[in-house]
Amino acid sequence: MINVIWAEMRKLRRPTLLLSTMAIVTLLTALFTFLTFWRVGDPKGNGRSGEMVTAQFLSTPKGIVYGFSIVAFLLGIVALCIFASQTAQEYTYGTLRNLLVRQPGRMKILAGKYISMVLFAVLMVLLSLASSVAIAYLLAPHAHVTTSSWTTSAGITALATALGNVLLSVASFGTVGMILGLLFRSPISAIATGVIWFLILENILAGLVTSTAKWLPGQNITNLTTTQNFTFTYQHSLIMDAIYLIVSGAIVSLLFKRRDVSN
Repeated sequence: MINVIWAEMRKLRRPTLLLSTMAIVTLLTALFTFLTFWRVGDPKGNGRSGEMVTAQFLSTPKGIVYGFSIVAFLLGIVALCIFASQTAQEYTYGTLRNLLVRQPGRMKILAGKYISMVLFAVLMVLLSLASSVAIAYLLAPHAHVTTSSWTTSAGITALATALGNVLLSVASFGTVGMILGLLFRSPISAIATGVIWFLILENILAGLVTSTAKWLPGQNITNLTTTQNFTFTYQHSLIMDAIYLIVSGAIVSLLFKRRDVSN
């Protein structure tokens, strides 16, 4: 499986994918953090969903990761697209058959591809965090934000907690992308289905019938980053996400293992 991981990493480190993805994620994170601190206290809103974030809040231990946390959903959608495309294109280009010649163990291929893509997502999240923290420190004087609490034990704990939650959320979105890639075997269909569902359909359904929000996969994955005031708990979201991902992952893994592979 180690060889599968390295082979997949060779694909993921292509400059057209690696550099462009990391640059876009870093710049967007920096932009959202910049707007949060530059427009601090603006009645028109400078935070998530138009909420007003004050200098007093940003001066708390959680202030250092606020900008990073609000882009967690965006990072998740990027991961979904990458996982889906890298999985489904093996069918589109007919390369899966060649992989199976070298490594007949289908589950080893699947596990190796998944691990390599998770490592890619970890790098993406770490770069996003670094850019957010750098911009936060740079603009703190302008926003009249005190940064002393950011380096306390509470601040370090908040940083580590946010990083862990965002990594978990991004990995969950990525897993959904891989599941869709295996299911549809087409990058365009897998990405379109995931993006339309999470960006449009879920939000409409949760807005029209609020009681459904606690059962929707995207709402529960987003709740892991604790950037919105959901009516259901973090523990509930962990359980729901585990059920969704384990059940759907087991189904598509079985399909992957039993499906015939054409040229």
